[in-house]
Amino acid sequence: MSDPARTEREEEDEDPPFGVLKNWLGRLWRRRGDASLAEAIEELIEEGEVEEPEEPISAEERNLLLNILKLRGRTADDIMVPRADIVAVPVDVTLDDLIALLVKEGHSRLPVYRETLDDVIGLVHMKDVLVYLAPRDQPFDIREMLREVLFVAPSARLLSLLLDMRLKRVHMALVVDEFGGIDGLLTIEDVVEEIVGEIEDEHDVQEQPKLVDRPDGTVLADARATIEEFEKRVGSVLSEAEREEDIDTLGGLVFSLAGRIPKRGEVVKHPSGLAFEIVDADSRRIKRLKVKNLPKPEAAE
Repeated sequence: MSDPARTEREEEDEDPPFGVLKNWLGRLWRRRGDASLAEAIEELIEEGEVEEPEEPISAEERNLLLNILKLRGRTADDIMVPRADIVAVPVDVTLDDLIALLVKEGHSRLPVYRETLDDVIGLVHMKDVLVYLAPRDQPFDIREMLREVLFVAPSARLLSLLLDMRLKRVHMALVVDEFGGIDGLLTIEDVVEEIVGEIEDEHDVQEQPKLVDRPDGTVLADARATIEEFEKRVGSVLSEAEREEDIDTLGGLVFSLAGRIPKRGEVVKHPSGLAFEIVDADSRRIKRLKVKNLPKPEAAE
């Protein structure tokens, strides 16, 4: 049975965006019935009021609802952390190694797997780990503190996923492909940020620019920079054939050109004349690039 006092404390501790959003999610869930979520939201916006006449929709709430409507076409695949960036721990991890990783990465939750990342059995929360810092007779066993994690398809709609995660009180979802392999990871915070905007905490590090102009006329690029961002900077690059391949990032373009993960220091050339020098990479992915032979600004325009 839930503790009313505890529930009240949790609601008081929530940041304003979460509190407003949680309130609206509850109202939408009650109103939904046989109608779609989009219809329920549109109905609320048009009415301009909620169930209680003395509670009209504020400008902030209206903006949140409009942002929710924009999620209609967005899926888990659009916002997930790619597999190569997932931080996870094996089920036989030691307490010292687990604490060291939590401190290093600044995450409060980590997936736990058996032999490979494709065999995730749950997640571990930092609060459960803290219990083991006090003297205990019982040896550390991560299996005793495992929490549930959702497994979703890349095509899972974000709005439905958000409601599902809230209903099940699960904060992490792993995106799996048709063969059961792990494609990526997302948290409930990732979904909420699509509605209320970026939520930064004390562990967030300011993201560096993905494209940096250098004095020598080259561009230092994060391999995750999108083709759209890059083409806004230098002009059209991809050929029609490349666009049909659905290449989204500079790293994806270089991988497509080379047919493999190039080594650090290697140069991969593009038919347009551009040259991509690999500044940083490992066996799984390309991290940073130096783009050479850029067109002059007049030509790019």
